[in-house]
Amino acid sequence: MSKVAVAEKDIKVPFRWRLKAWWEGYDVADMEAKLRARNGNATYEELTRDDSKLEAEKEPENEKFSWSDARIQVAQLIWGQGYCGPGGPENVIAMSKLLALTPKHSAMVIGAGLGGPARVLAQEFGVWISGYEHTEQLAAKGMQMSRDAGLEKKAPIYYKNFDTIEPFERNFDRAYSKEAFFTIEKKEELLIEICNNLKEDSLFLITDYVIRDAEALENAGVQKWLRQEPLDPFPVTSDTMIKHLKDAGFNIRVNEDITDHYIELIQDAWAEADKVVKTLSARGPESAENLQMIMQEAQFWSQRTKLLRSGLLQVHRYLAHKPSVIR
Repeated sequence: MSKVAVAEKDIKVPFRWRLKAWWEGYDVADMEAKLRARNGNATYEELTRDDSKLEAEKEPENEKFSWSDARIQVAQLIWGQGYCGPGGPENVIAMSKLLALTPKHSAMVIGAGLGGPARVLAQEFGVWISGYEHTEQLAAKGMQMSRDAGLEKKAPIYYKNFDTIEPFERNFDRAYSKEAFFTIEKKEELLIEICNNLKEDSLFLITDYVIRDAEALENAGVQKWLRQEPLDPFPVTSDTMIKHLKDAGFNIRVNEDITDHYIELIQDAWAEADKVVKTLSARGPESAENLQMIMQEAQFWSQRTKLLRSGLLQVHRYLAHKPSVIR
């Protein structure tokens, strides 16, 4: 092999640049060709200065991005320990002030994930939590993390199949759900069951993905998003979600579009991704799987963020109230 061939083989877009390019929507192959043409002497800004943005239809197809052990580990490097999406402890605490939680309260968390939100509610407000998660891998890991934190009784995380609507084991004072209902097909039935298991004068705080309108489901980007979600999504419009809540017996106190804030949460987390890549790169070859997983996570969230910016997909916050029965 000639020295020229070896040199060309060694000229590759650095991993940190590849990650940034995927996130910002640039064509990595095009960047690598430019880098070779300049014999490896170019900055990231120079490589992305020209028109090298990917067209949506040219993006590689992403299949279902399931929750493997590697993804669970990488997700926490990006989003924080115990979290698998945007909005860490500070955001959960700020949002949950609407629930007026006290140590006398018990609360259910629907879609508990790795249990980060459940544990922070228990620690910050002293509330007794029961977390329910419909992905077995996340539920098992979340319960282990609660045990490790000494919160297996204060904030346990249970696996619960929301496709089979069954009664909860007790009644609660409060309920909280963080971006979970869009993956639940039987929303109406589950909301009725939740309402039945809440005490009178209870509050239910929900943040969730909703679609702009029914036509949004025909969009190619939305269809791609539907295919890559770990659990099959069943998104509805905000109006439909409000109807389901009212039909279940709730009054609506807050109905707010928080999409812009949610995008900021995503951007803030990925702004720190360079530090994660540096740390993993320093570990050598054993970190290769995690580095590749970060790339997949970046692609996954880049797709979601594009839809959020387009308005086809939105994030809404609802505060529902179960009224007291007039006797």
